[in-house]
Amino acid sequence: MKYINQKFSTRRSIIASAVAVGLGFGGMSGLAAQELEIKLGHVGAPGSLFAFSSEEFAKRANAKLGGKAKVTVFGSSQLGGDTEMVQKLKLGTIDLALPSSVMTSQSDLFGIFELPYLVQDRNHMRRIEKEIFWPVLAPEAEKKGLKIIGVWENGYRHITNNKKPVVVPADLKGIKLRVPEGKWRVRMFQEYGANPSPMSFKEVFTALQTGVMDGQENPLTQIYSAKLQEVQKFISLSGHVYTPAYLTAGSKKWATLPADVRKILEDTAKETQAFVYDVAAKEDKDLLTKITAGGTKANEVDKKAFVAASKDIYADFGKEVAGAQALIDKANSLR
Repeated sequence: MKYINQKFSTRRSIIASAVAVGLGFGGMSGLAAQELEIKLGHVGAPGSLFAFSSEEFAKRANAKLGGKAKVTVFGSSQLGGDTEMVQKLKLGTIDLALPSSVMTSQSDLFGIFELPYLVQDRNHMRRIEKEIFWPVLAPEAEKKGLKIIGVWENGYRHITNNKKPVVVPADLKGIKLRVPEGKWRVRMFQEYGANPSPMSFKEVFTALQTGVMDGQENPLTQIYSAKLQEVQKFISLSGHVYTPAYLTAGSKKWATLPADVRKILEDTAKETQAFVYDVAAKEDKDLLTKITAGGTKANEVDKKAFVAASKDIYADFGKEVAGAQALIDKANSLR
């Protein structure tokens, strides 16, 4: 009987050890899966181009990753504003983000996309991407610890406000205008006569609602998805700047991902661009109707007047930023 009890006791110990080992490996496996969650943050509201773009990218990437890693999207500034997310990329606390104008804070050369009426259309942007972005701007980002894996879109920007229709730059005089966090947009609207203030996108609705700001400027997709038309009386179709968006990783964290995961993410980022451009072009046609349906009044602007008022901005950018004039000349040659 004693032998039998020892036998059962030994068997129980073996089973318990096996279970413990199994749980240990399960825990390790769970930890590995957790470590390979790819967190992608953006500031766009549900229904924005940023949301559509990021969710489509995640869907395509996850289908290819097959359990090796999983992209999870966090929109509506859940992981912070653009400036905060860029810092988190560098620290490695998030994996991917979709910054736009804020990249001028990393390198002044990104300010080329802050110049009014530089990018004519998306085909022109494709040529700029090939000839200017990847050879010049992407390496500038890497110097700052950021690895850009895809060029998507934020869109053509228009001016909204609660004071009056804006037709010529002089109409902006004295208007308190929210702009994104990038110094060249500030400089541009100062030149036009406005009183621009950089502000995180997540704060814009309240600032407009309370009168802290009179107006703002954004693509139609951001205006509509954030419901800014509910707190703005006028939208002036200036189309003054086309802003790309950059699917971006932190260089150090990126280097720790398995090579096959990096390749899938990079290939999918570039593949998703066509989807982004198609959705953006469709929204250019559809969203203005939705924005004006609630009573926001739309008007055309005198673009020649804005172009004429922009000459000093081009001159300052070309003089102050090393290498900028060559990029401007190159972009113009690609029209």
